[in-house]
Amino acid sequence: MKLLLPTEFAAELLPKLLPERYPNIQIAWVDSQGNFDGNPSDAEVYFNWFYLKTETLHKVLVAAPQLRWQQTPSAGVNHILTPAFLERNILLTNGAGTFAVPIAEFVMAYILNHAKLLSKLQTMQADRHWIRSIELPLQEVEGATVLILGAGSIGQEIAKRAHAFGMRVWGVRRHPQPSPQFEKVVGIEEWRSLLPEADYVVLATPLTPETRGMIDATALQLMRSSAYLINIARGAVVDQSALMTALSEGWIAGAGLDTFYTEPLPPDSPFWSLPNVFVTPHCSGFSPRIPERTIALFLDNLWRYQNGICLRNIVDQTIGY
Repeated sequence: MKLLLPTEFAAELLPKLLPERYPNIQIAWVDSQGNFDGNPSDAEVYFNWFYLKTETLHKVLVAAPQLRWQQTPSAGVNHILTPAFLERNILLTNGAGTFAVPIAEFVMAYILNHAKLLSKLQTMQADRHWIRSIELPLQEVEGATVLILGAGSIGQEIAKRAHAFGMRVWGVRRHPQPSPQFEKVVGIEEWRSLLPEADYVVLATPLTPETRGMIDATALQLMRSSAYLINIARGAVVDQSALMTALSEGWIAGAGLDTFYTEPLPPDSPFWSLPNVFVTPHCSGFSPRIPERTIALFLDNLWRYQNGICLRNIVDQTIGY
């Protein structure tokens, strides 16, 4: 069996492809630009590098007509499910879960930054400005309610940390089921009814036709004026025009935004200068441990694939996750 592997992972992968665990393996390599080292024409398995470009994917599809399974490090797969990919009927598995820990930590950073006015305090430090603590509207997070839209692997890790801070944790999931980290989990038909009671609304849902634009003007108007929105999902989950209005006119207190329609966020975007917005450059999932987890997931799936065992993180290509 031939594998088509990312050149960028060569140093980490080669020592771990032990012949006693992965017998009869042949390897060809492809880099992030779609340049091949070796013959990919009979490759059966493709493990792509991070940030897979459409043009690279399509180069691989043309050069490797025998592909049967592709593993991608990303959790989102919308950029892979092109017509050219879908017509090939290739099994796709994603990196769901590998980014959950750093993203969950980042969500708590947004929450604490908002509650404890950390950005304001840093500005005061830079200005050498001291004011009495009673004049600072500091908040506690204990007892606050966080509503997590998307109770999958990332949502579970967020819930675990929020629960540890004494927050009330509610979740939304396509197929709701009880979870020890959540006080309650509801289906997608019920989430709007919870918005008026939430202090923090965290978007951790995949981008699908039913989640695209789900945070619209109606949803934002249902939220408390003191509520804080956090988006670590995809920019298109939010109606950005409605969000701009909500933030400018005080429908909600503020937002921590790691994802946007257009990335990089254009320099002239008003989001940069809104005082109640914390803009971060789609970095919440970054950690030096991500490659380690990504490779471990691929190797586990490769062993499963060779032994006829169901793979982890199989994507339902009809809905995108």
